[in-house]
Amino acid sequence: MAQYFLASKSLLRQLKTGVTGILLMSLVLAGCSQGGGKGGTEAKPTLQEDKSAASDLGTTYPLKISEGISSWEGLNMNAVTFFPNLADTPFGKALAENTGVHVKYIHPNEQQTKEQFNLMIASDELPDTIEYDWTGRSAGSYPGGPEKAIKDGVILELNDIIDKYAPNLKKKLEEDKELNKMVKTDSGKYYVFPMIRNPSGLVFRGPMIRKDWLDELNLPVPTTIDEWEATLKAFKEKKGAKAPLSVTYTGGNFEIRDAFIGAYHTSNSFYIGDDGKVKYGPVDPQYKDFLTLFRKWFAEGLFDKDFALTDSKALDNKMLTGQTGATVHQLSGGIGKWMDAMKKQDPKFKLVGAPYPSLNKGEIPFIGQRDFKYNPGASKAITTAAKNPELVAKWLDYAYSDEGAMLFNFGIEGESYTMENGTPVYTNQIKNNEKYTLQQMVSIYSKPNGPYEADSRRNWNTYPEQDEAVKIWSNTEAEKHILPAFLTPTDEESKELGKIMTDVNNYKEEMFVKFIVGKEAIENYDQYVAQIKKLGINRAVEIYQSALDRYNKR
Repeated sequence: MAQYFLASKSLLRQLKTGVTGILLMSLVLAGCSQGGGKGGTEAKPTLQEDKSAASDLGTTYPLKISEGISSWEGLNMNAVTFFPNLADTPFGKALAENTGVHVKYIHPNEQQTKEQFNLMIASDELPDTIEYDWTGRSAGSYPGGPEKAIKDGVILELNDIIDKYAPNLKKKLEEDKELNKMVKTDSGKYYVFPMIRNPSGLVFRGPMIRKDWLDELNLPVPTTIDEWEATLKAFKEKKGAKAPLSVTYTGGNFEIRDAFIGAYHTSNSFYIGDDGKVKYGPVDPQYKDFLTLFRKWFAEGLFDKDFALTDSKALDNKMLTGQTGATVHQLSGGIGKWMDAMKKQDPKFKLVGAPYPSLNKGEIPFIGQRDFKYNPGASKAITTAAKNPELVAKWLDYAYSDEGAMLFNFGIEGESYTMENGTPVYTNQIKNNEKYTLQQMVSIYSKPNGPYEADSRRNWNTYPEQDEAVKIWSNTEAEKHILPAFLTPTDEESKELGKIMTDVNNYKEEMFVKFIVGKEAIENYDQYVAQIKKLGINRAVEIYQSALDRYNKR
């Protein structure tokens, strides 16, 4: 483990927090030490050796066990409104009662998840299970991917564990060949208990706009770049919007994603071209056209002058105070949250989903947000520090059982939902709460994201505008062009990819801001592309192409 971290010192250089590294280190190590893990420095018993100590767990829930486990995972921000720890929520208490397993949850700070994860791994003090992205595909995932994490002695290969101790998940993998292909490495290793999305939950983000403003100004919902420009000008001139279009830009992540960028038949990251080959959008010739557009909108005051400083709280304020009339956001965290907040203060306030923009009227957008059935970031791995892997596996497998699925999706029968004609329906306490929103209430009675299968009957939309937005945002060619998030480069490829993309991402984001705000001449775009190529982007594309080819052959 020490060798792993010495080889990955660049991770610490990426820490961009508002506290000193020493303070962050002390806080994280203190938090991780509560997990009871021993990391990879202590010899682990084999499953066979461990079986004698765990064989009396039983085969039904609640399990016959007195010991507890530890789990490192994020806490939904809506739940933070009520409780500081998942164990204290109605969901956490019900899960402990139903499984018979006491869990000590360790929650990273939402704004520092990546940094705290890196420091936890470096500390060799691991909990029993960790909910995180292990794919190695991005800076916010495990460097080197799952094969490297297994080789480093951080997490366990789960093939035997799932086969012996997770009958519910095993059955789902046997029945769903597509899912089975997604959740293992190229060499066939299972490495997580996965979050499984249902088909109706694959699209949940896109452009949204103030419909009440459009109606007042007698304007249609914009569909093309030209229509968007005219609309944003009207918002600025006739509604007094200081930032007609605004998005969050946190941690170097431009949350506009591929909205507007996709109009130029490219992406803000890696994507699959019409020829089936992997490409990197920010060096495409047409990416310059997108930069030119947003440079113009920024200069004209149509795009938020403070976009580089806009986090979620700032965006909330801008949307709710009329400074902003359009953004790119999620169904619940955007349309639902903001319409809930304004329904008493301004009953006319209305947001609707807008199509991903195109250059020409009637074009199907080249790309947009669309998730995959397997969500790596909300999946859990079992660490090598787990003293009783069988117990952890059985605890995790509960979520894939019929009883567990109801708890994870809907909460507690009689409190958060009732059964009506065989269908779970939220109670008034959840859907018509006078003080809290549906999203806030479901966050403490269920688990919005995590290792379980989302139920197709679950719907958190509280407005018809949300249901309609899903239909609008789904009308793209995203399924064809989005690069899967669960590709698994080899150890060597991952090392190379990590170094390349750290340098590329840092430079790309620096230049992105400079181009938009006018500090870098747009005529220097070719020099910018040349520098990214010098940093090795062509090799990164080759690595992803190889990983994609191997995935397609699984």
